[in-house]
Amino acid sequence: MVSTVYSAGVIGVDGYLVEVECDTGGGLNAFEVVGLAETAVRESRVRIRSAVDNCGFAMPRGRITINLAPADVPKRGTIYDLPQAVALMSEAELIPAGTLDGSLFVGELSLTGELRPIPGVLPMAIAARDHSFKEIFVPEGNGLEAAVVEGIDVLPVRYLDQIVHHLKGTKRIEPLPPGPPAADTRPLPDLADVKGQEWVKEALVVAAAGGHNILLVGPPGSGKTMMARRLPSIMPPMTMEEALETTKIYSVAGQLSRNRGLVTTRPFRAPHHTLSSVALIGGGTIPRPGEVSLAHHGVLFLDELPEFPRAVLEALRQPLEDRTVTVSRAAMSCTFPATFSLVASMNPCPCGYSGDERRKCTCDGHSIRKYMSRLSGPLLDRFDMHVEVRGVGFDQLQKKAAGPDSATLRAKVLAARAIQSKRFAGTDIGCNAKMTSRALARHCGLDARALALLKENFEKRGLSARSYDRILKVARTLADLAGEEAVGMEQIAQAIHYRELDTMID
Repeated sequence: MVSTVYSAGVIGVDGYLVEVECDTGGGLNAFEVVGLAETAVRESRVRIRSAVDNCGFAMPRGRITINLAPADVPKRGTIYDLPQAVALMSEAELIPAGTLDGSLFVGELSLTGELRPIPGVLPMAIAARDHSFKEIFVPEGNGLEAAVVEGIDVLPVRYLDQIVHHLKGTKRIEPLPPGPPAADTRPLPDLADVKGQEWVKEALVVAAAGGHNILLVGPPGSGKTMMARRLPSIMPPMTMEEALETTKIYSVAGQLSRNRGLVTTRPFRAPHHTLSSVALIGGGTIPRPGEVSLAHHGVLFLDELPEFPRAVLEALRQPLEDRTVTVSRAAMSCTFPATFSLVASMNPCPCGYSGDERRKCTCDGHSIRKYMSRLSGPLLDRFDMHVEVRGVGFDQLQKKAAGPDSATLRAKVLAARAIQSKRFAGTDIGCNAKMTSRALARHCGLDARALALLKENFEKRGLSARSYDRILKVARTLADLAGEEAVGMEQIAQAIHYRELDTMID
């Protein structure tokens, strides 16, 4: 007789079913795990033996064979400890026959029989629900995460013997209440903390309203990093769909907080400039999401942009256009979502004080050109806005009156996003930055004066077709913020001004 228990695995950010078959027979004691199981999966036999013994149950003698199907998909990690143990106990008749129907099991076992949290539970729970399972047994530490999925009972388990008592009916495990947990109420850094820089704050509102990528260029200590960290506070709240997509990524990456089952605030990722291309984009022997995916529906902030290796920065070009990352390996190909707002900061020169009225720049023309050449034209083209940040004077720092707070600025952003939601209803375009060429032609028509101004700057400055599109997108956002139906000359002029640094970088 062969006992069958269902579990789940993860490919990319999506769960799939795994069938765990257990067969016992005569002969010398042996424990074999087959089905493309890697080392951590094969080592589960040691953990299972100790866990079953320490929970007061007797391991069956003889040869034990466990098969993980589909057998042509690599099985990695410790998530199959629990289903293997349950299948083994079912084969040993420690669990009544027929009680496993409609149940799915995932979890790592300790030697004492305690269940430890595992990554990727959210996509596994979604897969279980989509395949009409009635309940899923998960480690207690993953309970909040799995309970986000409605339509399936989530049973949090702390010790292995709890499952036996539950299936025998002697002591039931109560399912967790379904549905998303309460939203994270922790306050975000507020733009009211920033003294001065009203022009830059206005640019951040435009970036948040349209989902635009923005590059901040200014001297050290001018507040570039401080303002970038406050961008999520003026972005629209995450929708339930966005929260689920982002939480799946954090779940797979093992970075989901055990105290909160759902990511409800927009991510802000600020990796150090020493990171590798794999860390930024994703990959590895076991494909894992990188920083661009961890910033999904949030902000990816690259401080001191020219200090990043050029190869790493060039790897950003494809995710910025496609909003996905595909990692191909010999055994499988995984796709990770990567819809993020790119915010970067840099100094205008190596010493940082080129153009600063308060301090003299010590760099010569050659060193400035060499510094700027670390960034390629195609990468700079993918920034919708280049904004110059000036140093803050003493009088501004001494002002006690704060500027507009994040709540006030967010209200402007939400009003502009409401216009865009109505405009793009029924399409997969969520904001102006995602407009296609066809959408640009339909929603960004220009009058003669605006068209003449754009043509003059396009030819004079040698702008690319991508820069042309991005000027139109920013102008459309400026019109939305102003409540204007049409894009006029004023919006085109301001959008062009947001790319004034093109000439300096060139």
